[in-house]
This record gives sequence, C-alpha cells and structure tokens, in this order.
Amino acid sequence: MVTVVVLGAGLGGTIMAYELRDRVPAETEVVLVNKGSIYSFVPSNPWVAVGWREREDVEVDLHSACARRKITLMPQGAERVHPNENRISLLDGSSIAYDYLVIATGPDLAFDEIPGFGPDGHTHSVCHIDHALMTREAFRRLVDNPGPVVIGAVQGASCFGPAYEFAFILDKALRDAKVRDKVPMTFVTSEPYIGHLGLDGVGDTKGLLESALRNRHIKWITSARVSQFTDEGVTAEEISEDGSVKAIHQVPSTFTMMLPAFRGVAAVRDIEGLTNPRGFILADKHQQNPRFSNVFSVGVGVAIPPMGKTPVPVGVPKTGFMIESMVTATAHNIARLMEGKAPNAQGTWNAVCLADFGDGGIAFVAQPQIPPRNVNWSSSGKWVHAAKIGFEKYFLYKVKLGKSEPFYEKLALQALGIDKLKSISLDAG
Repeated sequence: MVTVVVLGAGLGGTIMAYELRDRVPAETEVVLVNKGSIYSFVPSNPWVAVGWREREDVEVDLHSACARRKITLMPQGAERVHPNENRISLLDGSSIAYDYLVIATGPDLAFDEIPGFGPDGHTHSVCHIDHALMTREAFRRLVDNPGPVVIGAVQGASCFGPAYEFAFILDKALRDAKVRDKVPMTFVTSEPYIGHLGLDGVGDTKGLLESALRNRHIKWITSARVSQFTDEGVTAEEISEDGSVKAIHQVPSTFTMMLPAFRGVAAVRDIEGLTNPRGFILADKHQQNPRFSNVFSVGVGVAIPPMGKTPVPVGVPKTGFMIESMVTATAHNIARLMEGKAPNAQGTWNAVCLADFGDGGIAFVAQPQIPPRNVNWSSSGKWVHAAKIGFEKYFLYKVKLGKSEPFYEKLALQALGIDKLKSISLDAG
C-alpha cells in the first residue's frame, strides 16, 4: 500500500490532506502529521487579540473530519524529516515511513534575531492563537493605561497584511473603548513604501493604505531596520536606497506588535538538498523538490526568492489562495506519479487578499501574484469587513466537513471573475 504523508495541519496541510483523499486511489493511506489535533484559523488572530473572537470560535478539532475522510491523524508532531530514508521521526520517539511526502509545516518565527523581540521579550504577536490571547491581555492593560503604540513588520518579514489589519483593528477597538485620543500610533515597516506588501504593490495599495493610515492619524516609518525592542519602545534605523542609515528613530511604545521574519521549522532545517539557508523547502514549478523527487511542499515554508532589491530585506508573502493553488497542483502531480507519469501541473499562484479594518477594509487581486500581472486590482469599502467574516465562517465550515473545494465555492470565485484562482496550468506537450 502506498503511503502519502502530509506534514503540518495548517491552512495548506489540512486542505492538502483532503484534496489528496479526493485525488489518489482509495486504497492509498493518507496520513496527516501535526503537533496536536487542532486546526486554528490564523487570519482571525487579530480579532482574537482585541477580544472580538474566542479561541473556540476559530479552532477545529480534526479528529472527526479525518476519521470521516479516512485520513490517519498523527498528533505526535515531527522531530526530524529524513528524506534519504523516506522517514519522519516523531516527537514521541516513534517514526513513520512514507512513499510521498508533502511538507506544509508553515514557518518558524524568528523572534530571536532581534534583541527584545517576541512574546518572551518586549513585544506582542498575532502569529499564533496563544500569542493572540496573550496580546489580548496586553490590549486590556493598554485600555486601562493608554500610551503610545507601535505596529508593523521587521526586516525579512514576508507577511505584511496582518500588520496593517491589526493596526486598523486596534484603532477601531481603541475608538470603541473611547481611549484612541490618548494612544499615539506609529506603523514601522521594512517595506520601501506603504502598501508594497512584499509584492511591489497591487493596484493602488500604496494610495489606499497611506490614506487609511493618515485618516486614522497613524504615522509611519518605511525602510525600517529594527535593532532592538525595550519596554520603553523601538529602535529602528531608516535605510536609504544606497544602504546608508538615513535616520535613527527612537519610537516610544507601551504596546508593540511587529511581525517577525520567517524561517523553516527545526524538523526540516539544514537538510542538504531539501532546504535553502533559511530552512525553506526548495521546490520546482511542480512543487517538487529537485533532489528528493518524492517530496513536495506547499505554503509558507516554500522557498520563493524576493521580488527585487529593496533597501531593507522584504520577503514574498504566500497568501491563502496562492497556497490552495499549490495544493491543487501538488495533489494532481502526486496522483500522476502514482500512475507512472511525470508531474505536469503548476499552481497559478494568484493572490486574493481581504485586509480587514474592523469597520471596512481593502481587498486586492493579483493574477499572478508575482509581476507582470494579467490582473492588478485593489479596492476598499465596508464590504471587505463583511466578506472577511463570511470567508472565516465558510473556511472553518469547510475544515470541519473535511472538504477541499465544494462546487459552490467554485461558482463564487467565478462570480468574482477569478475562476482560475485555484486552477492549475499543465505543461505544454
């Protein structure tokens, strides 16, 4: 019997297991390895951090869905991948062998790369549900004792949308608490300009996001390289295009939330031929590792080079819709290999993002995500907030059901004019 293991039960890994179950022969064993059995909807963490959601609102226990779909769930967690042996050693001392492996672990959060950074230091986080719940307690203290706030993303970060979201959601929550007038806010980012997003902008994200920050009285510093965090604030160097230090900013802060740089998780890091120096999984256009042909990867852990030179290092985001495109291509390609055929599917890597502001938001569509693009569009309005809530409820429902892409989802995407969002392209010939 052929065994396909999916490592990681986040957005990419959970849907990967479901889609493999739909694609590969029924007798194939599909195994989902994760640290714990809980799926957590990370995009909702900014809402959790200001008390708009509870943990149980954004989590799903995967036992029922996996049992229904005949997927073996192994919640022990992975200690190390051994691609030369086609084996994963698990944290409980056992191991599992595989014929095919899909790595969907997500990232390790590199808080240790800047002094004072992270939940164990002087800053808060919305990257994990546990972090978001800790941030909620800090938010409540901020309401009781207002002071200056810094929000943003540090050098090397590749996920900027949640930083903007949290800045605007925090602004709305502070207005609701009637203390916004006592909280000066500064947005500090490694992006070369507001709205770059690691994508060199999409449509008029620069103008839309600058206007949104300005209307909410949030100042900003771009091309920022943070050197340290303290309990009194943030030290950031503003870098010029030639790499010189333009200015050093000492930004006072009693509440700081900045997104970290990512790197590969310990289970895969420093494996020759599998990962790059940051621990991200090397993959070709078919999501297949060049050295280990039975290893594929999807999601945030995939190695994607930066889009171009910037004064401060900026990574490329892997949006949820882009990840689902990777998933579809990977399921197709593994099924092809099992039939004795060569992989021939490529993810479209289109990007759709709904950035919620608490009472409005900005949406953008980039097809493909990396320029030049066929579609390069952005828009704002209250509808974005409603759409984000709808997507949250729908996606969690999909995870509970054990579904990959129901028919009505396909119709909804077509109605938005993005019917190719999850489709794959096949190699010519």
